[in-house]
Amino acid sequence: MTSSGIPFDTGALMATVLEGVLYGFSVLMFMGTMWSLTYKQHVRDINRPIAIVAILLFLLSTAHIVVSIIRVEDGLVKYRDTYPGGPAAFFADVAQETYVIKHALYVLQTLLADGMVVYRCYVVWQSIWVIILPGLLWCSVAVTGTIAVYSVSQSESTTSVFSKNLATYIMAYFVSTMAANLSGSGLMAYRIWAIERNITTARAGTRGTLMPIVRLLVDAAILYSLALVTALICFLCSNNGEFVMVDLLMPIISITFYMVLIRIAMNKHRGYLSTSTGRTTVRTEQSNLQDYPMTPVETRISKFTHGGNTSVDGMGSEHKSGQSPTWILAE
Repeated sequence: MTSSGIPFDTGALMATVLEGVLYGFSVLMFMGTMWSLTYKQHVRDINRPIAIVAILLFLLSTAHIVVSIIRVEDGLVKYRDTYPGGPAAFFADVAQETYVIKHALYVLQTLLADGMVVYRCYVVWQSIWVIILPGLLWCSVAVTGTIAVYSVSQSESTTSVFSKNLATYIMAYFVSTMAANLSGSGLMAYRIWAIERNITTARAGTRGTLMPIVRLLVDAAILYSLALVTALICFLCSNNGEFVMVDLLMPIISITFYMVLIRIAMNKHRGYLSTSTGRTTVRTEQSNLQDYPMTPVETRISKFTHGGNTSVDGMGSEHKSGQSPTWILAE
């Protein structure tokens, strides 16, 4: 199938430059993420699974940009005068080793990020039934992505990525990862919003701290989905811009993951400050009250429990360990 849009060599160079810019932002956000996970934390208190995922995303992004640079150097310098058809034909060859490695790294990055979305959704809801749909979509991402990469590796040099035998799995892959991300993020955002509403309703005048997390989850899902939609539209139109968008998706996945973790850490730190201030105030008041005689006062404390085992404190069955529902996302 004939492609359209920018030339292959121009697209490859543009994709590498733009990916390098976004990769720089992702490196800064990775540093901020690691700082937020380790700041004033003992080694035993560091959330190792989240830290490992963050490091793996960083390593995959780094490997991808390195392979992209090597591929550009090969096409524009090393094989410029020796490859049949020149640089444009070189970058159009999907059977090239660097092309296969780049897309294998992209599939791994997507599986890791979407897997974390499904896991967080389970942690927030504490129900296996809720994550059945996102889990099945994640499995679809794994299957279609693996088949697509394998099919590309077995293709001939003249095979186009827009050919029918490859297009079916690639389109299914894009749709599956988009649906998995939107469904998982949407379920998480709804659950946190429901807890926030219960807190606000039960505690009159209390300002909740969870809505920034909800907005950030929605923003991250929208950012990633827009990039996927753009890549899918380019692919459906057989436009070479699809190659640019796929390369940009690597750092975008890392950025959306890091931005959520950093915001959660900020909320956690703010909660610690509020708790410390509150405790200091209580101690001061207790010290002042010791100068006055105490009289017995009868106090009745009632506890309202909302449906779904969620109390007014925002601690439902999923918060039995006493953790804040905000920081539970980072487990």
